[in-house]
Amino acid sequence: MAFVVTDNCIRCKYTDCVEVCPVDCFHEGPEFLVIDPEECIDCTLCVPECPANAIYPANEVPEAMQEFIALNAQLAQAWPVITEKKPALPEAESWDGQENKRQFL
Repeated sequence: MAFVVTDNCIRCKYTDCVEVCPVDCFHEGPEFLVIDPEECIDCTLCVPECPANAIYPANEVPEAMQEFIALNAQLAQAWPVITEKKPALPEAESWDGQENKRQFL
């Protein structure tokens, strides 16, 4: 079972999670990170590192965010791997916790 990055990462893009990943399964887009389900080894290290609480086990993704399971798999194929921590997006704090950000991808 892989982990899934969900809605709250959008427009925040904290990368603390990337730093602890032992298999480099994170991929970076302009506004969002995703996890490649084929690379994720279910180690759980990323979950407590996410300041936005945006990472869930695939079987615990909230009902309203189920589309993010397929979205992570799809975008991981298109976006480059990210392996090092970078600064969050400039307005990350103001976007953290806002709901329904899918439209900003």
